[in-house]
This record gives sequence, structure tokens and C-alpha cells, in this order.
Amino acid sequence: MPGLHIAMLSVHTCPLATLGGKETGGMNVYVRDLSREFANRGHQVDVYTRSQNPNLPRIDDGLGRNARVIHIPAGPEHPYNKRLIYDHLPEFVDGVLAQAKADGIQYDVLHSHYWLSGAVARELRQHWGAPIVHMFHTLGEMKNAVAQRPEEREADRRIVVEGEIVRFADALVAATPVEKAQLEQLYGAASDRINVISPGVDTERFHPIPKAHAKEVIGICPDRRTILFVGRIEPLKGIDNLLCAISQVVKKLPDLRDWLCVPIIGGDPDRILEDDEMVRLQELREKLGISDIVTFLGAKDQDMLQYYYSAAEVVVMPSDYESFGVVALEAMACGTPVIASDVGGLSFLVKHGRTGYRVPARDPKALAAKIVQLLTNTGLRRRVGHRAACWAETYAWPNIADKIEVLYKKVSSHE
Repeated sequence: MPGLHIAMLSVHTCPLATLGGKETGGMNVYVRDLSREFANRGHQVDVYTRSQNPNLPRIDDGLGRNARVIHIPAGPEHPYNKRLIYDHLPEFVDGVLAQAKADGIQYDVLHSHYWLSGAVARELRQHWGAPIVHMFHTLGEMKNAVAQRPEEREADRRIVVEGEIVRFADALVAATPVEKAQLEQLYGAASDRINVISPGVDTERFHPIPKAHAKEVIGICPDRRTILFVGRIEPLKGIDNLLCAISQVVKKLPDLRDWLCVPIIGGDPDRILEDDEMVRLQELREKLGISDIVTFLGAKDQDMLQYYYSAAEVVVMPSDYESFGVVALEAMACGTPVIASDVGGLSFLVKHGRTGYRVPARDPKALAAKIVQLLTNTGLRRRVGHRAACWAETYAWPNIADKIEVLYKKVSSHE
């Protein structure tokens, strides 16, 4: 395929941001790694994102040759409530148009991520005529279905715009057949416009590392048994369910208590007063009497995550909803079994009894039982971890990028 000019639109979060923050996670990894893969293939990739720091360079080449991250001022130049960003999208569109005009670039395809970027892509297509490939990453209707408190519900405006995107985008990308079905049933999306293409994993970064070495790198005692969580600190992630499960595990295995550790990677424990969910979780930890076991580590650089995954006996994803579950894929690539809620993309990604286990969401008893099973059976843990690593290799980014390239060819004039 001839080299394309690709505009990646990631309005509300930057692919270069440290993972585990309030608005950083699997989508950041997706945009970053797919952009790098395409740039390595000779395509020109520009990632447009909202500027959140006026002191950062407007144009950043941190993704390598042939790729740029372009920070567009739109609204306050600091971290900002993403629900309010919609009101600043016209400013964002103007900034993108001005940058492209200054560079003399005509884009061949617009690849938008999340509903805010989809709204931007519609405006840009009117000026450029380039086709839109859109990926939602999460769906407002699904988040509302599992919301436990009114403040966790998504605004009506998001639901409306998502419905518009499924009608005007030239092609939709669903991470799994589960998400494809959700788009069809909840939004009336046309089946023939939905392309099921899973996110990928960087197998050069995430691969099995000897457990003793991994524990040495991150400073964990070799005899420690580690149950790991990685993700954003928000109610949707079900961390409270994990804490309740851990309290049951230590009751079942009291002799293991002194050798058990549960690192929680994500958020910023030093800014606890600014994070209601962090406050709630730390209070629950105290109430359950597991403060000596559970440690909130905050966000970690991606280069360190491979060591945490490899050091862990098991990685737990107790989410109420996941469109895919990149953390599960990264953990499996490191040869670590995953225990995940049987929801969304995790139902598709985690092969029960082979690469890990699925348990009902919000069922700490079932979660604790599977944790105990893996902690107490070394042979099982190693077999499951080995199969997980083999399964994850099929998701290497070159394989995924091949499929996205075919889709770009399909929607563009490049035959």
C-alpha cells in the first residue's frame, strides 16, 4: 500500500501521557502503538489531541519518525473534565484545520477515537472529504447500564452523538464480537459497516520475564505472592470488589497473609483529597483490615509494567464493564494468568480455564475462590500462564495493523 497521510484524532487524552491517570488507559496505548506501527511502515501519522499543558511543545515527535503528536489549544490548557470538552470542539476543529493548512497536508483517512473525536471527524470531513474510521473504545449506553450512582451516568449528549457517529462514519471498528453486537442492539448500527478488529499488544515490550528477576527489579521479596491490579481508579473498575475478595482470601489462607501483597497501579495516592474513589477505596481497605497487604502505588511508566506483570502470580481485572481489556492482554503476553469479570470484551479475550478465569462481576466470593486456586497450585498457574503467552502472540501489533490497513484501503481511494 502506498504511504498514507493519517490523521489520528484523540481529543480528550494524549497518547504520550503517563498511564493510570484519571483519563489514561487502554485507548492511549491503542493510539500510541498503532500510530508507531503505521509510522514504521512508511505512513505519515499525525495524532491530534487537546493541549493540557502550555509548556509542552505544540508538536512532539515522541512517537518516532513519520509520526507527530500535535497539541491543539481548546479550552483551558490543563487537565479538564472531559464532559465539558464538547463545548470547546469548534476551537479544536479550527486548530486542526489551521495546522493542516500551515503544513500543506491533505489527509487520506481520519481515524477517530472516542465519541468526542468522532464529532470532530465529522466537521473535518466536510472540509477535507477524507473518510472516517471510528472506534468508540467505550460506549455510553454500556457505562450507564452498570452505573451504580447517578454521578457515574453519562450525559444524554454523549448517547445522542454516539448514535450519530454510527450513522455518519464510513466504517466502525469494534474490539470484539461482543462490542459489535452492542453497537447493533443499542445504537442500531448497520452490521456491514462494523469491522471486528481487536486492539494489539507490543510483544517486544510485554513478554515473559523470569519471576525472580522481575521481583528484583521492582523491589518485591522473592517469596512474596503478588496479586496485581492495573488500571484507572474509578468505580467502573471494580477495585472495591477486589478488596473484598482479598479479605476473603486471607481468611481462607491465614498462613499466607505475611507473604501476600496486592499492588494497585493507577491514580495518584498523594492527591487523595482530589479523588473521591481513592478516598473510598482507602477507607474500605482500612475497614477490611488489609492495609498491610494492599498498597496503592499510583501510576507507573509503561516500561516498568512488564516487570510488575511478570512478578505477579495473577493479574485481576474485576471491572463492571470493559470494551476490550488491554491490561488483560498485556498480562497474558507476560505469561501471567488473568482473573477477570465475565463482562464485555473480557468475556471474549480471557479463555476460561486456559489463559485465565472469568467470574461474575460483583461476586467477591467467586473471585476469591479463583485467586486461591491459582495461588495454591503452582503447576496450574504455570500451565495457564504459558497458554496465555501463546494466545497473546496472535495479538501482536503487526497482525492488527495489517487488518486496519485493509480497512483504510477499503474506505479510501487507495486501491
